[in-house]
Amino acid sequence: MSATGSLQPSTFSLPALTLVIGGARSGKSRLAERLITATHRPRTYIATAQAFDAEMQERIARHRTDRGPDWTTVEAPLDIAAPLRRCDPAGAVLLDCATLWLSNVLLAGQDMDASSHSLVAALASSPAPVVVVSNEVGWGIVPDNALARQFRDAQGRLNQLIAARAGLVVGVMAGLPFVLKGTLPEGTL
Repeated sequence: MSATGSLQPSTFSLPALTLVIGGARSGKSRLAERLITATHRPRTYIATAQAFDAEMQERIARHRTDRGPDWTTVEAPLDIAAPLRRCDPAGAVLLDCATLWLSNVLLAGQDMDASSHSLVAALASSPAPVVVVSNEVGWGIVPDNALARQFRDAQGRLNQLIAARAGLVVGVMAGLPFVLKGTLPEGTL
């Protein structure tokens, strides 16, 4: 990043798949948006959140406003493969976030492992580069119930699947990025 905190506007290209991972409110979505914006490609935002209450409706509206009008937003709480197939090959895609998507899969009663493998296959076949935002949920305490442990384990496996395919993996902690896999062009972080 430059001294002002923005990515350099030079020729910045992303690998076919990037994973930005961190805890809640770590700054991972903001970093993922900056990576996509720095490509200077048409931007698509695949949103997996569902607004079940007023607070979530407000949060989603705030995120849309913060992103600005230069993003095409596609709401896909479960079926991410369809919008990935339709995305512009000249564009760049932000999937935010894999954790909410996996929660949706669990709540829909779908098989989390099979769905995770299907998601990774869809990401691999995207005609445009994709940046996936996901939560690292394994650094906390062991959950006290079987359902929460099942979700935590499935999320950890999904993160590993995505990271294995990704050309770039960036962790974010306290707003600070650190590259776990791959490299960024000099001056981008």
